[in-house]
Amino acid sequence: MKIILASQSPRRRELLTQMGIRDFQIITPDIDERMDRALPPDKLVETISAEKAGAVATQTGPEALVIAADTVVALEGAVLGKPRDETEAAEMLSALSGRHHQVYTGFTVIRGSRRVTRSACTEVVFRPLTPEEIADYVKTGEPMDKAGAYGIQGVGSLLIEGIRGDYFNVMGLPVCELGRALSEFGVDCLARCAGK
Repeated sequence: MKIILASQSPRRRELLTQMGIRDFQIITPDIDERMDRALPPDKLVETISAEKAGAVATQTGPEALVIAADTVVALEGAVLGKPRDETEAAEMLSALSGRHHQVYTGFTVIRGSRRVTRSACTEVVFRPLTPEEIADYVKTGEPMDKAGAYGIQGVGSLLIEGIRGDYFNVMGLPVCELGRALSEFGVDCLARCAGK
């Protein structure tokens, strides 16, 4: 079965490989990802992931299995996407400092006429940050291409006191939920990891 990842994210590529899916192709979806902030965060990421998957599925034919995802950070219901510049990154990090927030990832799997769209939510707790710590983190460049202006898998791990939920969801792909969804399409990730 031909498997397509509709994402340029190196983190999603890494996680898909970790799930035992090593023989996949990458096709970047060409869609407008501007957010409708009126939607609740879970519906927003589900909608965008479905649009991404649908755009790529029209290019691949009905036999290909397409996987797409979208991630946002939500603080008290307000959606934080990727920062436009260093100033906005610092503002986001200041807002998250010492507080709980949620990370939502929506994913869609399409093959032929069959489509599954779901989302997962992980609660993240930031420790209190000083303005100097925020400035230093922004200088690393890591916040600039990430929702909420941080990456849990990198230097941003120094900012996080704890999480409740799927760690990998915060990286951009809810591995457990996606594995369950893929099994509905006949893709057994554990068997693949075992070399079957």
